[in-house]
Amino acid sequence: MYGAILGDMIGSPYEFDRSGKKKEFPLFIPRSCYTDDSAMTIAVAEALLDTLGTKNREERKTAVVRSLQKWGRRYPDAGYGGRFYGWLYERNPQPYNSWGNGSAMRVSSAGWLYDTLEETLEAAADTAAVTHNHPEGIKGAKATAFVIWAARNGWSKETIRKYVEKEFYPLNQTCDEIRPWYHFDVSCQGTVPQAITAFLEGKDFEDVIRTSVSLGGDCDTLTCIAGGMAEAMYGVPEELKAECRKRLEPDMVKVLERFELHLAGKE
Repeated sequence: MYGAILGDMIGSPYEFDRSGKKKEFPLFIPRSCYTDDSAMTIAVAEALLDTLGTKNREERKTAVVRSLQKWGRRYPDAGYGGRFYGWLYERNPQPYNSWGNGSAMRVSSAGWLYDTLEETLEAAADTAAVTHNHPEGIKGAKATAFVIWAARNGWSKETIRKYVEKEFYPLNQTCDEIRPWYHFDVSCQGTVPQAITAFLEGKDFEDVIRTSVSLGGDCDTLTCIAGGMAEAMYGVPEELKAECRKRLEPDMVKVLERFELHLAGKE
């Protein structure tokens, strides 16, 4: 999850092409802070940790709803979209057929917590379906979780690319080809393929982050998605993890630490 949260933090000051579509920019400035992407990434991780081992997908969805509402209400000014913000306060929240990239930006923990690809894709779909039950919303979450799962399991980038193109999206443009025309797009189909391309082209964790931000648009979310993938392939430098923790709320750090302990087999 560090990769996703760092991507959100580092990308947040540069939304709407404010990086000048360049890779050379300060990784952290005073405005580098978490947004709704990080808050909801934390929420989904908590729900999935709480329901690990369940075979009941409705139970898992219920936990995701409960956690999203809890964390969203706790941090109401994190920058949610209008429809989702209203959903956070509904007594009987229902999915609203969204194809927005929110389903992909919050799903990174699903790529880490399950042994098999089938389990990973089911969990990713469940985290999306409580709000983003449009086929594109589901697809964006599943594609993101797949790349993370595959990268942490040692799949090569070329094998990952071929699977994504077969099952999810065409990846027929390079970042240099995307950059000139790409602008703000909140859809999964207009964010996830670009994030995957940035991940595939990046040479290490930081290079994936810089490449993602340089594409512009909704780059905190795009970089959140790509950063989660980059962590699974490259890991995250300890100094960046420390910077991440400094910029999170204490209760967020607790969930992040719980997640890391689980991955280490110590929870």
